[in-house]
Amino acid sequence: MVRRGGFDGSVVAVNPSGNVIEGYPCVPSLRAVGASPDVAVLSVRNERLEETLAEAIEIGARSAVIFASGFIPDDSDPPLSQRLASMARDAGIPICGGNCMGFYNDLDKVWVCGFPSPRQPLPGTIAFIAHSGSVFGALAHNDPRLRFALAISPGQELTTSAADYMDYALGRSEVNVIGLFLETARDPKAFRAALEKAAKRKVPVVILKVGRTEASATAALTHTGALAGSDLAYEALFDRYGVIRVETLDELASTLLIFSTGRQAAPGSLVSIHDSGGERELIIDLADRIDVEFAKISVGTKVEIAKYLDPGLEPANPLDAWGTGANFVPQFEACLDALLADDNAALGLFAADIRDNYYLSDGFAEAAIAAALKTTKPVALVTNYTQVRHDEIALRLTEAGVPVLDGTLNGLIAARGMMRYRDFKARGIDAPAALAHSDAGQLWQELPECGPLDETTSLAVLAAHGMPVVGYELVTSEAEVLAAADCLGYPVALKTAEKRILHKSDAGGVLLDIRDAFALASAWRDLAVRLGPRAVVAQMVPKGVEIALGMVRDPQFGPVVTIGAGGLLIELLTDRCAALAPFGPQTAKRLLDRLALRRLLDGYRGSAAVDLERLAEVISRFSVLAADRVGEIAEIDVNPLICGPR
Repeated sequence: MVRRGGFDGSVVAVNPSGNVIEGYPCVPSLRAVGASPDVAVLSVRNERLEETLAEAIEIGARSAVIFASGFIPDDSDPPLSQRLASMARDAGIPICGGNCMGFYNDLDKVWVCGFPSPRQPLPGTIAFIAHSGSVFGALAHNDPRLRFALAISPGQELTTSAADYMDYALGRSEVNVIGLFLETARDPKAFRAALEKAAKRKVPVVILKVGRTEASATAALTHTGALAGSDLAYEALFDRYGVIRVETLDELASTLLIFSTGRQAAPGSLVSIHDSGGERELIIDLADRIDVEFAKISVGTKVEIAKYLDPGLEPANPLDAWGTGANFVPQFEACLDALLADDNAALGLFAADIRDNYYLSDGFAEAAIAAALKTTKPVALVTNYTQVRHDEIALRLTEAGVPVLDGTLNGLIAARGMMRYRDFKARGIDAPAALAHSDAGQLWQELPECGPLDETTSLAVLAAHGMPVVGYELVTSEAEVLAAADCLGYPVALKTAEKRILHKSDAGGVLLDIRDAFALASAWRDLAVRLGPRAVVAQMVPKGVEIALGMVRDPQFGPVVTIGAGGLLIELLTDRCAALAPFGPQTAKRLLDRLALRRLLDGYRGSAAVDLERLAEVISRFSVLAADRVGEIAEIDVNPLICGPR
C-alpha cells in the first residue's frame, strides 16, 4: 500500500526474520533502523505492542500507527490501551489508532493502511474522518467519484482525536470540505475549536452523528432534562458553527460530492430540469417533505425557456423538458442555461437516470457539462434510482465538475446542505441581550446550595435577571390566600408550593381562573388537605401561545438552551430546537422559525400576533442567564412562557 500510494521517501521494513517482504529487505529490530522515522507503523499483535512502542519512542519516532485492538485477556490495571496512550503522551508523539485502519494522505502520497484496496492515488478536495473502519472502507474504497485529500480511520484515538485531524485538514489549502462519521467528540474543547476554525475559514463540515438515541440521564428533574437526551448538545453545537448534518452514508457521500466542487450556492432557491413528468412530481413531493424550496423563476425566464420547449410542455420550475426527443441536447442545455441564469436560482439539478453506453445519457451529460461551464453556480446530476449502471459516465461527469448524486432524496439533501451553509455564512453578528441591571448577587447568596428551587424562588431569580414573570404571593393560610387575591385582583390561579412536588399539574396542584373569594377559599382548603398548606396565588394572564424554555448543562459543551411547544404539549410534541448559550435575538428568531408552532406566533384564526421582537429579547436574556450562572444551575424549566401582543 505504501508503494501503491506513490510515496518516494525512505521505507524501512522491520521483522526479526531478516527476510525480504514485498521487496523490502528487513532489519531485525527498530533499533537497527539507524534513524528517527517520521512514522512507526506497528503491525504487531497486542501482546507485543507495549515493547514495540517503547522501542519506537526510544529511537525517536515522531508518530505511530497502531492497527491492533489494544485489548489483552486478563490484562492488568491500567489496561494496555491506557498504558500505550500514557507512553505516547509522555513522549509527545501522536498515534493513529489503535484498532484503526490507518489513513490515506493523497496530497502527500502517503498511504498507511492495514488492508489492501483497489483505490487509485488520485488526490481530491475532501478530508474524511470516520469513527468506523467499515465506513472508512465503504467511502474510501468503492466510489472513484469521491476524491480525497485525506481519509483517516482514527480508531480509539489514544492520543489524537478527530479534532486534531480536522485542525490539520484546515491547514491544507487543497481541502474544500470536511466530512465526519462521528460517534462522539473525545476531546470536546478541541472539537469545538476545530468547528469554530472551519467556520472562520469558510470550510463546510458535513457530519453523520450516530448514537443519537441514548436515553437522557435518569436523574433529570425537569421536563427539559428528561427530554434533552444525549443528542441535544450536538444539535446546538452544529447549529452554532454551521455544520451540515446528514442521516445516512448516501446523504454523506452526496453532500461531500457537491461541496467538493468548490462552488457555492448563490442567493435564491433550487432549480431543476427533468426528462420525466412523473419524476418531476416525485422531486416536488420529496422537496416539500424536507423543506427544500424551488425558485420562483421570473416571467422573462419562462419566456426564454418556452422558446425551446416542444408544444404542450409548460415553462416552469421544476421543468419537464422532454418532448419528442428531437435535438434534445441543445434543448436541455438551453433550458438549463435559462434556469441557472434566473436571479432566484441558487443552484441547479439535472435529474435523469443515466446509464453507460446509452445515447440519451451521453446527450444529457453533454448538455449538463455545457451548462455548468457557463455558470459559477453549483450544478449536479441526480439519478432518481440509486441502482442505475453508470460507473463510467458518472465518473466522467463528476470529473468535469458536474457531480453525479444517486437518489432523488440524497440529491435534494445535498442541495439543501449547500443552501443552509450559504445562509450560515450570511449570518451577521448577533450580540446577546443585556441582563437587567439589578443586584441579583444577594439573591444568589441566599439560595440553597443544592436541590430544586421552588416556584417562588425560581420566579425571583428569573425576575432579577430581566425575565417577565407573573405577579404572585406565597401563602400558607386561608387569610393570606384571600389577602393575596385582593392585592393581585381576580381572577387568580392557585398552585401548590410544597417543595416536594415538582410537577404540580400531575399532582392536581394547579387550579386556574378562580373568580371570587368563596371559590378561592374552598380551593385552598382542598389543596391544603391533599397536598399541604403552602401555596402560590398568582395573577391570571390572558391566553396566548405557550412556549417552553429550558436549559441543561451538558458535560461536554456547556449550557444548552431549548425552545419548544409549552404547556401540556411539552411531552406530547417533539417540537423543539436547541442552541448553545449565550446567543442574541436574531438567533432566537431563527430558532423560533424552525418550530411547528411558528405560525401561531403570527396570529392564527383571529388571535393577535405575538410581539416577536420582545419574545426574541426575552429568550436571548434567558440564554445569557443560563451561560452566566452555569456554575450554579444544572437545569431550568420555564413552562409555559405565555406569548401575546404584549
